[in-house]
Amino acid sequence: MPSISTRTDTFTESMIRKMTRISLEHNAVNLSQGFPDFNPPKELLDRLREVVYENFHQYEITWGSQRMREALSKKHGHFAGQKIDPEKNILVTCGSTEAMMAAMMTICNIGDKVIVFSPFYENYGADAILTGAIPIYVPLNPPEFTFDADVLENAFKQRPKAIILCNPSNPSGRVFALEELKIIAGLAEKYDTFVITDEVYEHIVYEPNKHIYFSTLPGMFERTVTCNSLSKTYSITGWRLGYIIAPEYIVDAAKKVHDFLTVGAAAPLQEAIVAALNFGDDYYKNLLKIYSTKKDIFINGLKRIGLNYTEPQGAYYVMVDVSEFGVTNDINFCQWLAREVGVGAVPGSSFFRDNINNYIRFHFAKNEDTLNEALNRLEKLKKKAAAANYNFK
Repeated sequence: MPSISTRTDTFTESMIRKMTRISLEHNAVNLSQGFPDFNPPKELLDRLREVVYENFHQYEITWGSQRMREALSKKHGHFAGQKIDPEKNILVTCGSTEAMMAAMMTICNIGDKVIVFSPFYENYGADAILTGAIPIYVPLNPPEFTFDADVLENAFKQRPKAIILCNPSNPSGRVFALEELKIIAGLAEKYDTFVITDEVYEHIVYEPNKHIYFSTLPGMFERTVTCNSLSKTYSITGWRLGYIIAPEYIVDAAKKVHDFLTVGAAAPLQEAIVAALNFGDDYYKNLLKIYSTKKDIFINGLKRIGLNYTEPQGAYYVMVDVSEFGVTNDINFCQWLAREVGVGAVPGSSFFRDNINNYIRFHFAKNEDTLNEALNRLEKLKKKAAAANYNFK
């Protein structure tokens, strides 16, 4: 038989999804894969019930329904202060996962280089490889997860086609400050580089931090492809609704890629989500209040237990340093944690390019009862780890 493609030879199963399976197997509290265990807004569910009996069961316009694109344009304009043409600047995708892949395939040729900050959401490296691009990894230095401007410029000197910027960051929870974004913008302009942003957690940013839409920086709209999703903002990770905002010439090309990747996102869901996109400011203020409370519950619990963590500035993840347990193999540690302690986490090595394996990632997008149960179980972590002689190699 002929051989199959070598494109995926370096791939492994998504560690995030793997840890969900392991959590289920051991009846562990799953704080690995980042999805809520609570319902979307009632108004959204009510509209979905209505849509089921309306005429939205056939193909929509490939690049997104008119009503959804108009609602996205209005919402983005309100929060970013940026006028976006729903006909020219928006492409609706099947989640931000497809948005990122469509962006990469639109911008990059085989052999082009792409800067990726490390730690990174695990899809970014795979996206580069599937596109035929070559990733250049630039470290975000723990525990603050900041970058060295000189190291970043050295990466830009390799003349990359693009840089991927996740802000707020998954997995670190870092929110980039204006001065940091200006450094990136200046280098992008100096070396004529595209910026692909992932801004999925735009509305989950904890005070006093502020989210700054990268494309709103002076001169950046024409070279920025903003990838986003509605999964986290409206607690609908299974709906797989995402979008791209970009200049017309990029969106026109991305539409062709999207057309042959997925044809289009689910028509009934596109219609239903319009109800949520039209929510007023109070919804987003309440969303932040809810997640701020969850963060405080979980962070205070980690503090009480005595674990070393980096407090997130945004998103709903927290990185915990487990080096005190003698961990040299974080994958084994996370499997042990799910099996013996009953809490699921993601090995940090799946996010880092360098050989960094002393971090694990928890998420706190759960009901308070779920978080408290996880913390109750983690109270036994140190005792159980000591009994295991810290043998996580």
